[in-house]
Amino acid sequence: MTEHFALDKTAQDLLFRDARTSNAFTDEPVSDEQVSAIYDLIKYAPTAFNSQPLRILLVRSPEARARLVKHLWDGNKEKTASAPLVAVLAYDPEFHEHLPAQLPHFPGAQDLFKGKESRFAEASISAGLQIGYFILGVRAAGLAAGPMTGLLAEAVDQEFFAESGYQTLVVVNIGKPGADAWFPRGPRLEQDLVVATV
Repeated sequence: MTEHFALDKTAQDLLFRDARTSNAFTDEPVSDEQVSAIYDLIKYAPTAFNSQPLRILLVRSPEARARLVKHLWDGNKEKTASAPLVAVLAYDPEFHEHLPAQLPHFPGAQDLFKGKESRFAEASISAGLQIGYFILGVRAAGLAAGPMTGLLAEAVDQEFFAESGYQTLVVVNIGKPGADAWFPRGPRLEQDLVVATV
C-alpha cells in the first residue's frame, strides 16, 4: 500500500503507523524554536472561510502547570505535570473578527457569524481540523503528542480564558517519549465498517 503515497514509507510511519499517544516523556525540553517550526507547518490546515479559530496556550511555568493539572481527570494529572511542554488547544468563538483580513474577497463573511450561535459549532469544527494538523506537526518535528480530552473544559476556560472567552477542546502533552510511554495499541476498525460508496 505504501506505493500509493507521495511520502516515502519512513515519513508515513513517522506520522501515522508508528506514531503513538505518549503517556510518558523524557525531561528533554521542547524549545520555542521547535514550537515555531511546528506552527509554521500546521498553519496551513483547512478551515471554513479560512477562519483559523484555533488558539494555542503553551503551559510552561510550574505555577501555570499546577493550575491546569487540577482540572484534569485523575489519570491525566501525573503525565501532564511531568511533560516537557503542555499545550491547551482552544477555539476563539469571536474568530469572525479576523475575517476581513483572512477572507478579503468576501466582505460580508463577518456578518454571517457576528452574534450568531452557529459560530460556536463552526469554530469547534474548524479548530478540530487544525488540532489534527497540530498533532501531525508535533510528530513531524520528531516529538510525541499525548492529546487528552479527559478534563473539565469549563474549569480550564475559567482558569485561563476568562477574559478572551476561548473554549478549551484538547490538552496535548508534548516531548520525547520516555520509558514505557505506550499503552498497547488498540484495534482499528476495518475499512468496510467505515467507508461506504453510493
